[in-house]
Amino acid sequence: MPWGLLLSDDLLFASRIAGQAQALALSLKSARTLDRFFDLAHREMPSCAILDLSFPGLDLASLFQRLSETTTTMPRVVAYGSHVDVERLRSARAAGCDPVLPRSKFIDDLPHSLPIWISDEEERSIRE
Repeated sequence: MPWGLLLSDDLLFASRIAGQAQALALSLKSARTLDRFFDLAHREMPSCAILDLSFPGLDLASLFQRLSETTTTMPRVVAYGSHVDVERLRSARAAGCDPVLPRSKFIDDLPHSLPIWISDEEERSIRE
């Protein structure tokens, strides 16, 4: 069963995302530390990883490297961050996150996009 993995130490925002996933009957696990994130990913690779770009010490190159060492199939990596931190948003795109959204757009799109990101419906429809 497809599932999503959220990396965020912002309890209120993570709770909001988890609540939306629950309302949509989607499986989403949250990690507040990188160790927990990689522990969960190592047990079973998520179909989607959602990253809060304001997470302290987040090194996207290292994260992608560790994920690639965990599995042969990389999950979709979605990232969101502050709209004023243009450089961080740009860096996330360059690292391979897709999509990369400002926090407000991320929340606005969540009801529609979360099922697509987690179940990879977009990928499935392309192959069919």
